[in-house]
Amino acid sequence: MAVVFQKTKMLTDAPFHYCPGCTHGIIHRLVAESLEELGVGGTAIGVAPVGCAVFAYDYFNCDMQEAAHGRAPAVATGIKRVHPDKIVFTYQGDGDLASIGAAEIVHAAARSENITVIFINNAIYGMTGGQMAPTTLPGMVTTTSPYGRDTDHCGFPVKISEMLSTLDGSSFIERVSVHDVPNVIRAKKAIKKAFQCQIDGKGFSLIEVLSTCPTNWGMEPQNALNWLKDNMVPYYPLGVYKDKEA
Repeated sequence: MAVVFQKTKMLTDAPFHYCPGCTHGIIHRLVAESLEELGVGGTAIGVAPVGCAVFAYDYFNCDMQEAAHGRAPAVATGIKRVHPDKIVFTYQGDGDLASIGAAEIVHAAARSENITVIFINNAIYGMTGGQMAPTTLPGMVTTTSPYGRDTDHCGFPVKISEMLSTLDGSSFIERVSVHDVPNVIRAKKAIKKAFQCQIDGKGFSLIEVLSTCPTNWGMEPQNALNWLKDNMVPYYPLGVYKDKEA
C-alpha cells in the first residue's frame, strides 16, 4: 500500500502541550519536515525560547538548547560559530523576539549570522496571560489593554520583517501565515528556503509566521483563523521582504 502521509521523523512522539486550535503544532511540523527533506536533521541544533514554545526541546528530534528569555539569537550565534557545520535555528514568539530580545535579533541580523530564525507572531503574550505584545494591533483588546491598544499611549506595533529587511546583513526574510491550506503550503516553502539559505552560507534568514492564540484572543479556533486573515494579514502583509539571491 502506498504511503500518502506520515509523521516526519524530526518530531518526537511527545504530546503537544499547546492549547487546542493553536497553530504552533502546524509550524513545528513544517520546520521538522523541512529539516528532514533537506537531509540536515542529523546536524540540526535548535534553540528554544521562553514563552509558549519553551518546551520545544521536547518535540524536535534533534539537539536542542534552551535560552534565557529573548537571548535565543545570541545563543544560536555562539553555537553556529563553534559548530559552523551545523544547521542552527531559533524558534521564538513575538514577546521573546520583539520585546526583551529585540536587541539580540537586530544585531544577529546586522552581523549576518548564518542562522535561521522562525518567528511566531500571534500579536499577544500567550504563556503569561494575554498581555499586550510589541506586535499587538492598534485597538486590539488584551489583558493590559482592556479598551484596545491606544497608539497615542502605547505606540505602534513593531513590524519585524520590514525592520530587519533594511539591514545590510539580512539575507532572506519572508512573512507567511498558516490560516488556511494554501498559506500552509507557502509557509513550508519559505521555511525550507530559509534553511537552504543557511546551508548555502548566505547569512541571516528569518521567517515570520502569523499565528493564532484562540485562548487569549477569546475565540473558537476557526474564528481565530478568520480573525487572523481579516485583521492581521492586512496590517502585516505577507510576502518576501528581503532576498539577496533575487
